[in-house]
This record gives sequence, structure tokens and C-alpha cells, in this order.
Amino acid sequence: MTEGIQKRTTPLTNGLVIHWAARYDLLAWLLTRGREHAFRERLLDLAAVRSGQSVLDIGCGTGTLAIAATAHVGPTGSVVGIDASPHMVARATRKAAKAGAPALFQLAVAERLPFPDARFDVVLSTLMFHHLPRKTREQCAIEIRRVLKPGGRVFVVDFGRPQNRRGLLAHFHRHGHVAVEDVVALLANLGFITLRTGPAGLRSLHFVVAEAPQP
Repeated sequence: MTEGIQKRTTPLTNGLVIHWAARYDLLAWLLTRGREHAFRERLLDLAAVRSGQSVLDIGCGTGTLAIAATAHVGPTGSVVGIDASPHMVARATRKAAKAGAPALFQLAVAERLPFPDARFDVVLSTLMFHHLPRKTREQCAIEIRRVLKPGGRVFVVDFGRPQNRRGLLAHFHRHGHVAVEDVVALLANLGFITLRTGPAGLRSLHFVVAEAPQP
């Protein structure tokens, strides 16, 4: 029964969709060795999420980062998270309600963002690019540029080049990786200006911050 519902409600995408929402938060806690709060605050600082900004989190999972972002944007800002899994969106919505956070979550895919042009100041993508085939990743980047305001920022975090690892991190690497230089090149082809790259502070995770072109 659950499988049937999942097939009817999950939007079509060429990317890998993770549905195990109940285990996702536990895995994140284990990967960060219990320092998830500090890690996500570091990510939001690197992304320079500020008061009054409108933020989109693509591939938001169970909504942890988007919920944390609401404290950074304050009452004059807004945060929206999208995910292709109805289970993730449902869990994220419940978590936001429990936390009293005004983040909104909806079902959507990275290559077809259901938002108007120049809607957001910041777009976040954490551990999502490696789930997308190259062509789909390119379409996602095009969509990110479309929904970003001129001069807006995109913040991408993902696994770098694979290394010989075991355990939980190796589980993720089986899904793939995205080299930092590939992310930089992908965004540069669309006119983005890379502002900063570097290690995200956890194992082989790296980040890219880039600015959307001005008119």
C-alpha cells in the first residue's frame, strides 16, 4: 500500500530520491557525531544567510537546515524547502510545526522549480547534487539561476572526489560524488561568479558559494 502511494505522489525526476525519512535524522546525527547543530550553523554562516532574506533549500530532506535558517532570516525573511520525497516533506512539515518555525515545505524536483523568476536571495543545496545525473544537474543549475535574484547566492555542499573509506560515509559515496571544480565549472558556464570554496568541516564534504550575474 505504501509503495503504491509513493509511486502516485512522488514527482517524476531523473535524480535519486531518498524516502527513508525516519532514519535520515539519525544518520545525520551519527555522521556529525552529535554535532549536527554546530555543523548546520557553520553551513548557514558560510552561505551568509542574513535577516530579511528569502531562502530556498533544494533537496531539503527532513527540513533541519531550512528550519535552522528561519532563525537567521528572522520575521522579515522567508524559507522554503523542496524535496522529491513525500515522506521527507511530511516529516519536515511536522518538525517545523513542532519547533514553531515558519519554514514551508513542498513536493517538487530540482530540475523543475515551481517558483517565479528572481524569487530568492539565497539557494541552498546540501548533499543533493551527487544524486543527480549530469544532465539533470545542469538543468537544476539553470533553474537555480532563474529563481535567484540578480546578485543572489547559491551555496552547494557535497562530497568531493571519492576516497577509500568505510562505514556510514562510504554508504553515501556509493551514490556518487561531485568534484568542487566540476561544480565551479557548471555554475561558471551560467555566468555565476565563484566567491569562495573550501572544506565544509566534515570529512570529505566541500562547499561552493557563487553569486548570480547582475543585469
